[in-house]
Amino acid sequence: MKIGSYELQTPVFLAPMAGITDKAFREITLLTGGKYCVTEMISAKALLYDNSKTLRMLDLAGEPEPRIVQLFGSEPEVMAEAGKRVVHKGANIIDINMGCPTPKIVRNGEGAALLKNLPLAVRIAEAVCRAVDVPVTVKMRLGWDNSELVAAELALSLQDVGVRMVTIHARRREQYYSGKAEWEWIKEIKEKVNIPVIGNGDIVTPADALHMLKETGCDGVMIGRAALGNPWVIGRTQHFLETGTHLPEPKREEKLQILLQHFQKLVSYKGEKIGLNEMRKHAAWYIKGQRNAAEYRNQIMSCKSVKEMEQILYKAFGS
Repeated sequence: MKIGSYELQTPVFLAPMAGITDKAFREITLLTGGKYCVTEMISAKALLYDNSKTLRMLDLAGEPEPRIVQLFGSEPEVMAEAGKRVVHKGANIIDINMGCPTPKIVRNGEGAALLKNLPLAVRIAEAVCRAVDVPVTVKMRLGWDNSELVAAELALSLQDVGVRMVTIHARRREQYYSGKAEWEWIKEIKEKVNIPVIGNGDIVTPADALHMLKETGCDGVMIGRAALGNPWVIGRTQHFLETGTHLPEPKREEKLQILLQHFQKLVSYKGEKIGLNEMRKHAAWYIKGQRNAAEYRNQIMSCKSVKEMEQILYKAFGS
């Protein structure tokens, strides 16, 4: 599949996840074999207000192309101006969020709320497409609830105004992340549009990705929650789809080294206090399934320093 000047062979994307897919996580995903990462979603309005935290989220320095930035907002003019700014900051592709189910997002008419206002959703996409000279993509859900399955209709309209790819999380907003993703809708949308379609939802293993590709005919996949504590899943899935062979699961020593590098990056980019605080959730995910995981998780949540965290991680993954 091709997006702009980028030729992507059955791509496996790291999904944008708020508070997760920051620069440190993206770099770790690339280090463990991934190729395509999307930033955590960035508020268009906050960007225009030069919010310092938002500007830090836009640090793309040193990251390989294509650098994909996801924006969210509900005002076409604001989204268009924000699009220009992220391109200036180094974005090669802009993704528009039309699927976030979080109450504080949808209350503002953003994210999945746009599935209830298709004319506005299309105007936003058209405004961004006209404002920038890089490809614009959209990530969406199937609809708001059972009575409003609008993804196919919206995908066709988005295609008409210049959107170059759509990613379909095969759940409704009301489901959040529960229940089973309905892949048959991805297949239906793929059959109706002429632009690439990326499938998202319930991909946990490389075999799941292949199953989705065969069942839906989609052009690539996007993996989100399965990468929490397991960034290797992105690269392992990409390798499997490209070669048909499975890379081995990472050993304890490799997990420890990647975890320590992840921690070092968080501290380097965000400082010791924030880095330590954010590492708690990541470390808890990394140690899931390890012997005495519950005990180590309690220690992780109560540790007070970078050195103490490192000592706990060495104990958790030491031979």
